[in-house]
Amino acid sequence: MARIPGAPLSQGGLIRRMFVGIVYSLTERRLGHVIMPIQVTAHHPKILWGYAQMEQSQASSKLVDHKLKGLAELRVATLIGCPF
Repeated sequence: MARIPGAPLSQGGLIRRMFVGIVYSLTERRLGHVIMPIQVTAHHPKILWGYAQMEQSQASSKLVDHKLKGLAELRVATLIGCPF
């Protein structure tokens, strides 16, 4: 369990709420629920923006096969004990 609670959608200004809402909905559509790392990162929209850009770049890369990327992510998560 994270030591920091997730960021609610009602926090911050209009642009921040819209951006976080879009990220939450895309994450929920892809994974079935909004995972805690996204909720914690949403406290800082600039960091969330960078995190989203990194994830998009890795997902759209064509240098490595999609199945191999999935296996590598699973192996790293297993090595560091991450449940995600």
